Amino acid sequence: MQVVRLGALVMTGLLSIFLAGCTGERPALLHPSATLEGPYRLDTGDQLRIVVYEQANLTNTYQVNQSGAISMPLIGTVAVRGTTTSEIEKRIESQLAGGFLRDPDVSVEVASYRPFFVLGEVGNPGQYAYVPGMTAETAIAVAGGFTARSNMRTVRVSRTIDGELHEGRLAVIEPIRPGDTIFVSERLF
Repeated sequence: MQVVRLGALVMTGLLSIFLAGCTGERPALLHPSATLEGPYRLDTGDQLRIVVYEQANLTNTYQVNQSGAISMPLIGTVAVRGTTTSEIEKRIESQLAGGFLRDPDVSVEVASYRPFFVLGEVGNPGQYAYVPGMTAETAIAVAGGFTARSNMRTVRVSRTIDGELHEGRLAVIEPIRPGDTIFVSERLF
């Protein structure tokens, strides 16, 4: 009788340990610095809508090039990689005020974000346009959805932050960022 109770106790303990591993906690990116907190940082592939008030010849859409810069009339190359739109506004105003315009008023917004990439077990792997608020799941839907063999709970995400590549697992309901590479692996069973 005591052997049966001990066996039941062991089974209950093993079952509770197993169930504790199934709590549904979301896996996060490996490095805390790779989270989505903070303002959006510009990089290659972003398109900026820059408005210089009362200066129609300077108001335009500018593409961030491979070196992380834009080229504007009068002031030439402006480095933008890793900066925010408000930082770029101040930088352009400062350069224009240095001999070209008196008291320039500049507005900068992201016209279109750099693309994200989806690889692995999806219908149509490739490059896609980013839309603010996307999750890994919506990105996968844009890429043709999961295949029959897909792991539908987590994905591997590669993200460059401040010139450093971060990689880790992310639950499909978590948000992504422009420029992310999402890899959908095969499920085990």
